[in-house]
Amino acid sequence: MNTTTLRFKALDVFRGMTICLMIIVNTPGSWNYVYSPLDHAAWNGFTPTDLVFPSFLFAVGNAMSFVIPKWEDKGHLFVIKKVLIRTIILFLIGYLLNWFPFFRLDDLQHIQPFPFSETRILGVLQRIALAYGMASLLIHFFTKKQLAYTSLFILIAYWGILYFMGNSADPYSIQGNAVLKLDTWMLGSNHLYMGEGFPFDPEGILSTFPSIVNVIAGYMTGYYLQKKGKNYESLFKIILVGFICFVIAWWWNLILPINKKIWTSSYVVLTIGLDCMILAAIVFFLDIQEKNWGVFFFDVFGRNPLFIYLLSELGVIILSLIPIQGTNISDWVYSSIFSKAGDYLGSFLYAVVFMFCCWLPGYFLFKKKIYIRI
Repeated sequence: MNTTTLRFKALDVFRGMTICLMIIVNTPGSWNYVYSPLDHAAWNGFTPTDLVFPSFLFAVGNAMSFVIPKWEDKGHLFVIKKVLIRTIILFLIGYLLNWFPFFRLDDLQHIQPFPFSETRILGVLQRIALAYGMASLLIHFFTKKQLAYTSLFILIAYWGILYFMGNSADPYSIQGNAVLKLDTWMLGSNHLYMGEGFPFDPEGILSTFPSIVNVIAGYMTGYYLQKKGKNYESLFKIILVGFICFVIAWWWNLILPINKKIWTSSYVVLTIGLDCMILAAIVFFLDIQEKNWGVFFFDVFGRNPLFIYLLSELGVIILSLIPIQGTNISDWVYSSIFSKAGDYLGSFLYAVVFMFCCWLPGYFLFKKKIYIRI
């Protein structure tokens, strides 16, 4: 059996599981009724949902372990140009997604242009773009040992910045953290995320730096699997590293809280540990046990992750804009159909059905062997 194909299969399944869960947690029928495991921790703490975003970054790094070696004989200028173009395109897609549909309704329900001065600049795709760009350059120019030391330096330095630059009384609080201070100073309050009830961006500038380590960890794991092969020994070592990271993170949590919204260093170590163990389990299931049950469904998501994610985000926005019976299609479908199953179950079923609706175009592309890449 072809080793490279199988390794990509495991990566596609891992990435597909991430996108599947990402759509479900992003599209409940009602945000008032969300099962606690499918919601982010309010501030400090951790839920299964808090693993989704760093897992995608880990998958980005894992994919880079197959791509970057092909660039080694292309020269520095080629690599820099390639990375910058991809970073800029992905960042702009994320920014335009924040701005879409470029208009809003005033108090009289008149259409008004949505001003640039109030657009959110950062976001999920923007963080992926920046983390990918910076990690790619580090991976290209640094040795594996230098990457490990650089990752450790980033996590320790970020911890120090949070502690010394945040509010002296509570440097890790939601309104006293260094991430908010820097974003407010550099971007202004109008360009930040408003979902917390006040201007604060969970994909802030400063908190993007530790996310680079999630990408590097994914790359190092993919590189190790390619070098050592898929066998019991290599998987055991990956699981062992994952478990050690898990233990370190929970001890570190005693002095530096695990926190997704400011992407604390303890949170990075925890998610890397969990991702290592999950990826090892998938490789074991697919490649050593040679099982394929349920794999195809996630493989479809994993082949076109960016397209399906954009489709899901645009779908949510468009459905919320189309009026029907004094509300919008999204709310009307939930209240008229899914809420009959109960508030929480109905909200969950709505998200699952929406996820399946996003899967179907992905299935069409998969059957046509169309894979959309940047």
